[in-house]
Amino acid sequence: MSWLGKLGFGLGGRGAAPLASSAIALGPDDDVPAIGQEFAQFGAGCFWGVELAFQRVPGVTRTEVGYSQGNLHEPTYEDVCSGTTNHSEIVRVQYDPRVCRYEDLLNVFWARHDPTTANRQGNDVGTQYRSGIYFYTPEQEKAAGESMEGHQKALSRKIMTEILPAKKFYKAEEYHQQYLEKGGRFGLKQSASKGCSDPIRCYG
Repeated sequence: MSWLGKLGFGLGGRGAAPLASSAIALGPDDDVPAIGQEFAQFGAGCFWGVELAFQRVPGVTRTEVGYSQGNLHEPTYEDVCSGTTNHSEIVRVQYDPRVCRYEDLLNVFWARHDPTTANRQGNDVGTQYRSGIYFYTPEQEKAAGESMEGHQKALSRKIMTEILPAKKFYKAEEYHQQYLEKGGRFGLKQSASKGCSDPIRCYG
C-alpha cells in the first residue's frame, strides 16, 4: 500500500472521504475472540520471548504478535522499528477464563520482563519495547492497576508500565508468529507445551 493509502487518502474517483491514519490506528481493537474466550494485550519488550511465555500457560488458546498503540494504519515491522509511529510490540492473548484467570496472565507478564526500564528491555532500545498492559474491560483495568500496585511494593525502582485501553491490533508479519517455537534465529525449536518451564532463549 502507498503512503497515501496508509494515511487513509484514496486516489481516484471512488468518493472515499479522507480519514486520518491515526484515527484508524488508535481506534479500539474490533476483532472478536472465539466464543467463550477473552482477549488480553501485553507489551513487554521483544515479542518473541513474551509470546512463548504466554503460549505455555494452561488456558491460553491462541497467541499472536503484532503492533498496537501507534499512529500509523497498517504498519510494517520496518515502520515500527523506525521509532516514528509510537507502536509497541504486542502479544495478543486469547484465553479461556474458565481455565486461566486474567491475574495468571498478569503474573506471567511481570515475570517476563523488567517493568522499571523505560522504552528498553536489555539491549533492545526503542519505544516499541516499552512495558504496557492494554485492557479490554473495566475488570481487566482494575486487575492490572491492583497488580501493578502490589508489584511496586516489592521494587525499589519505579514501575514504568503504561496501563491503557487496548487499541487496534495489527498482526505482525507471519515469520514473527510463534517465532521461537518454530526455531528462531538458529533453528533450535523451543517447547510451547503447556506448563513447560524450560528457560526461554530470547532470540532462539
